[in-house]
Amino acid sequence: MTQGYALQFDAPHTPLRRVERAVPVPGRHELVLEVLACGVCRTDLHVADGEIAAHYPIVPGHEVVSRVIAIGADVADFGLGDRVGVPWLGSACGTCPYCSAGQENLCDHPVFTGATRDGGYATHMAADARFCLRIPEGFGDVEAAPLLCAGLIGYRALAMVGEGRRIGLYGFGAAAHIVAQVAMWQGREVYAFTRPGDDKAQAFARALGCIWAGGSDEVSPRPLDAAILFAAVGALVPLALAAVQKGGRVVCAGIHMSDIPAFPYDLLWGERSLFSVANLTRADGREFLEIAPQVPVRTHTTIFSLDRANEALAALRAGALEGAAVLVP
Repeated sequence: MTQGYALQFDAPHTPLRRVERAVPVPGRHELVLEVLACGVCRTDLHVADGEIAAHYPIVPGHEVVSRVIAIGADVADFGLGDRVGVPWLGSACGTCPYCSAGQENLCDHPVFTGATRDGGYATHMAADARFCLRIPEGFGDVEAAPLLCAGLIGYRALAMVGEGRRIGLYGFGAAAHIVAQVAMWQGREVYAFTRPGDDKAQAFARALGCIWAGGSDEVSPRPLDAAILFAAVGALVPLALAAVQKGGRVVCAGIHMSDIPAFPYDLLWGERSLFSVANLTRADGREFLEIAPQVPVRTHTTIFSLDRANEALAALRAGALEGAAVLVP
């Protein structure tokens, strides 16, 4: 096949538009991929709304499960027909101080799939083979897609909370429903905080095994050791700080968040800590995808055809999804 199509944002605040385009030719370090499934992530909404740096026009999508159909001259780790995942970090420079220190997630000159390089809302795409990940055999294409961002970022955020036993998750969507499973597998107690009145999400959390589920406006039934914020709502930061006990950690896992309101120092005092998670590393990806089959993580998905991507984004924005939306070309 020499022709495919993609859905792109021509500019912020515009709907996705279908564009016909040729199947890419691989560069030296690249793979050309047939997209099998692509998860729909809240970051895609931030790209749609112009809330993060992106290059327009842009094809979004960075939870890509794909099959290799062409290989660049300097690619040695993948073969034709291999199933690979393409995550948010599309490449890093490898030479800046952060890359040199093993912190490629903080690279000064990164490339981000679906924001500064075309992503997986397409039938075909190209990707830097050095930043692609092997998909575990036990996961189907649709089931695996949310692991590539919701799972990866959730896993990195969970690692940042330390050894805390009681963990609060604010916003119970694609990322939280995955990290909750990992946390419980590790022997932790999970408390789910949803939009006030979202009985469906709370029931979903309890069905997965969460100790407690309630609205973000409710008081935690027990002091928390740590909290992870997946909802992009800055007003939740003071609430999470109030919920964690002395020495507790609050981790903001989103790439964008509304402004954090002023709050009294007493909420931070007592050696409470506030962190942010920035992107991911290839080591994060390999480690998480090795652990996921052991848990085993089970993703809950709603399938949309690629041509219905605007509907999938609208459902995500409205909070109408249980788990994650996945596009299938």
